[in-house]
Amino acid sequence: MKAQKGDRIVLAGEQVDRPTRDGEILEVRGKDGAPPYLVRWSDGHTGLLYPGPGSVLRIGSSHGEGATAPAAEAPPKPVKEWQVRVSIFESADDTTAKVVLLADAPEALMASGESHRSEEDRPANRIGDEVAVARALRHLADELLDTATHDIESATGESDVFVRPR
Repeated sequence: MKAQKGDRIVLAGEQVDRPTRDGEILEVRGKDGAPPYLVRWSDGHTGLLYPGPGSVLRIGSSHGEGATAPAAEAPPKPVKEWQVRVSIFESADDTTAKVVLLADAPEALMASGESHRSEEDRPANRIGDEVAVARALRHLADELLDTATHDIESATGESDVFVRPR
C-alpha cells in the first residue's frame, strides 16, 4: 500500500459486528508512500497506523475525489473498491454467517444467515457454511437495495420509489 498526505483510509472492524473506521492521512512516515501513516480518524483521534488486510485506501484529497492533476498528466480515473467480509460460526448442527459490506461510506451494512442440519443428514460442515453464507449475502443484497431506495427518495423528494432486484 502506498499513500500520500490527504488520502483517505478505511479500516474494517476486526470482527463483522465491529464498526468501520475512516480517516485522513496527515503524514506518511515510510519511504515512497509506505507505512506507517499518521491518521486523523473521523472521530477526531489521531494515531500511527500500519494498515492490515482489512484496509482500503481511497486515493484523492479529503476535499473530494480526484484533485486536479498537473497539465502534463491525464487525470486519474475514479476507482472504488467495495469488500464483503464473511464470518462463519458453527455450533453443533447450526451454522450462522455474518457478512458486512465495506464501501465508500464510513457506515457498514451488515446481514446474517443461518442453516441447520437435520438429524437424518450426515455431517457436512461445508454445506451448512454454503447455505448460511448464501442466505446472509441475499439479506445483504436486500439491505443494499433498501439503502439505494431511501437514497433515491431523499435525492428526489419522491416517496414511491421502487428499485427492481434484477
